[in-house]
Amino acid sequence: MMYLVLMALLALNVSKDVLDAFVLVDEGLTKTTQNFASRNDVYYAEFNRAAAENPVKAGPWQAKALEVKRRSDELYNYIQDLKLELVTATEGEDTDAIRNGKIIGDSIVAKDNTERSAEIMIGANKDGKANDLRQALDDFREYLLSIVGEESEEIRHSLEASLDTSDPPPKEGEMLSWQEFHFEHWPLMAVITLMSKMQSDVRNAESEILNYLYGQIEAGSFTFNLLEPVVIANSNHIIRGNQYNASVFMAAFDTTQQPVVYVGRYDSTILDDGTVQYSMAGEEGRDYQAIPIEGGKGVYTVNTAGSSTGWKSWGGIISLKNMDGSYTNKPFRTGFTVAEPSLVVSPTQMLVFYQAIDNPVEVSVPGYPASAIGVSINNGRITGRGTNYNVVPTRLGTARVSVSVREDGRTRSMGYKDFRVEKLPDPYPTLAGVQGGTLSLNEILGEIGLKASMPEWFKFGGVSYTITGYTFTAIVQGFDKNIPSTSANLSSEMRETIRNLRSGSRIYFNDITAVGPDGSTRYLPTLAIKIR
Repeated sequence: MMYLVLMALLALNVSKDVLDAFVLVDEGLTKTTQNFASRNDVYYAEFNRAAAENPVKAGPWQAKALEVKRRSDELYNYIQDLKLELVTATEGEDTDAIRNGKIIGDSIVAKDNTERSAEIMIGANKDGKANDLRQALDDFREYLLSIVGEESEEIRHSLEASLDTSDPPPKEGEMLSWQEFHFEHWPLMAVITLMSKMQSDVRNAESEILNYLYGQIEAGSFTFNLLEPVVIANSNHIIRGNQYNASVFMAAFDTTQQPVVYVGRYDSTILDDGTVQYSMAGEEGRDYQAIPIEGGKGVYTVNTAGSSTGWKSWGGIISLKNMDGSYTNKPFRTGFTVAEPSLVVSPTQMLVFYQAIDNPVEVSVPGYPASAIGVSINNGRITGRGTNYNVVPTRLGTARVSVSVREDGRTRSMGYKDFRVEKLPDPYPTLAGVQGGTLSLNEILGEIGLKASMPEWFKFGGVSYTITGYTFTAIVQGFDKNIPSTSANLSSEMRETIRNLRSGSRIYFNDITAVGPDGSTRYLPTLAIKIR
């Protein structure tokens, strides 16, 4: 659209009013570019967080993101330096049109000057700086494409289109190069505006690549290259008289074949190549045993009735058949504790209590009926009967659940357990069931409005938030159009704006607020949608 406007101006005797209008367009592009830069800063902060939590997994992608930042900043600043050079060459070193490295369009006197831009950018022998600018854009585009997989056709097409430097098609038999088309015979203000658009394209491309790279952190999470035995028990602390159960399995095993799990003493032998070979010691059935396999997992069962208390160690070998018919043997060793009956208090869904909602809790004392158990709490209220209770804490911090039993007319304390009390987690905003990404116009317009969804890890049912407001933003003719809302719904003005947007346009829902069961206002992250 910008190119069409500029082409139309060539055929006109450009007035001062038209050139002043370019100042407004340039200011709009500058603001849009700043918005892209702010969103990119959020991405870089997320890369830093992910790399700090898991350097092996996220570190390589953070390194690529930082290289994208370096190259993007370098190209953006290079274009900015060219703009400053054009204004200085036209207006003079003491011009009021440059303040603190920024161009003030209203203060440019010779907005209609067409000579200086051509002299610098095209040159008398067509050796001007537009050649270097075109090469810089080409290099930047090719670098970004080199880190995007061939399967990501949509991103690659977007990068190629927004950073395109190919020569325009001939018009009325006249062939123009990309350099001539953009910088020859243009008024200074039009050239400045055009170069601001290039800077905006650079930041937009940077944003798309950062989104792609961040997605790759999780994309590689399901690649397995190591086999290790895993032992999972129902508990390592067993009350005498109860049963101990454990599952033994090979991580990343092939579901088309079953492992063999032996429990007992095993020996190890160091081979000539330095590897260690493991084998069971003694005779099967006497010195060791193969345990049952269920769903690819070995199930080990021990009845602790009559057993002494203390730590009970056990282990063996898990064996998996290779493609060549040989077996890979991996040793494992674990254990469990047999103890006398004691207090048991466990939340049925999470290991913490959440403020202002029901937190289901099971309370039991082995060896005592539920009718003999008394339960109290020092933070909030606890209600229920039998073994099932609900805890509703009133303040953050900790909540102590105390348990007692009544026996022979006397009440005896069985102890207590402290739980963390946390506020409810923030929900995330969704539109048409997605947290961001690409939607068609029909999918967007078919929705009443935004919804607040709880994180997948939050397993409490019946917890809901109500969105109380947000700001809708769309880029219309180069300017940010902001529409406030005091509810979750899409207003008629928003819908009309969305209908007029083209494929590839983006809409944003900023400053989203929501209220949950605890009555507090939560500020939710920006929701970004690209129109398919």
